Amino acid sequence: MNTDRREFLKKVFIGGAAVTLSGSWLNLFAKEDVDVLTILHTNDTHSRIDPYPPNDPNYPGMGGYSRRAALINNVRGRSKNFLLVDAGDIFQGTPYYNVYGGEPELKLMSKMGYDAATVGNHEFDNGLDGFLEVIDYAKFPFVSSNYDFSETVVKGKIKPYKILEKGDFKIGIYGLGIELKGLVSKNLYGKTRYIDPVKAACETEAILKNKYNCNLIICLSHLGYKYDNEQVSDKIIAGKTQYTNIIIGGHTHDVLDPAAEINNIKGNTVYIGQAGYAGVKVGRMDVYLNKNDQQIFVESNTTKILKNQEA
Repeated sequence: MNTDRREFLKKVFIGGAAVTLSGSWLNLFAKEDVDVLTILHTNDTHSRIDPYPPNDPNYPGMGGYSRRAALINNVRGRSKNFLLVDAGDIFQGTPYYNVYGGEPELKLMSKMGYDAATVGNHEFDNGLDGFLEVIDYAKFPFVSSNYDFSETVVKGKIKPYKILEKGDFKIGIYGLGIELKGLVSKNLYGKTRYIDPVKAACETEAILKNKYNCNLIICLSHLGYKYDNEQVSDKIIAGKTQYTNIIIGGHTHDVLDPAAEINNIKGNTVYIGQAGYAGVKVGRMDVYLNKNDQQIFVESNTTKILKNQEA
């Protein structure tokens, strides 16, 4: 269950004593009743291994895997519990992918210590055979609940969900991908079967909550944040689920700073983060868990510009 900041703080302190909201959240870290998880997230990094050149009109001198690694290491070193995830479209966008097919991207993400990623539509750009050639370079799991790969060459390589434990957090992570028909050539995704993402989300979050007792459920989504039509988006998933706490999104290259907040079917808050394009920004969410009643509160600074970072 989620709660707002004031109610969260009241419940942390014994007897609901008066609480001021002007103090730092860091003061809560020492309290035995609270645990904290720091999440960094990326999406749509599109093989941008090197920084943009200094004369780029949009992102001069920004981005690059080395700078991202420096930022990740800095935050990880200061965090009690740490989670690093990606919402898809790791591939395609620079000659690195054209020449090496995704190998350097996955090797470097593994060195950064990613915990999980989902499958974006550009992960199919070299076909499933091409994905199979490089997927084992990822020392982190790919998760997708609404792509059925059981009749393809990547069968068994991509799981519907992953469960991780970080401190007092038992985290269930699942993935959702966009409809491939009409977006990706049929010969590239082959016999991959698309499952309605709302159905997949509801079924998977129920397993993570009721079977595995996860107290934090995260969806890695490559559906897109929102659309003007009825196409399924992160906002729709948030509104139609009941146990998912956080959606880390991609595909539409939105910058959500801070994270969007959408009520689910129970009226609880779902936090949606997305960090733009090409890895020039990284999203951050700090998740606070009241261990007494399992309620959570999230503070987010969904973007962090990777400029002047030292490797």
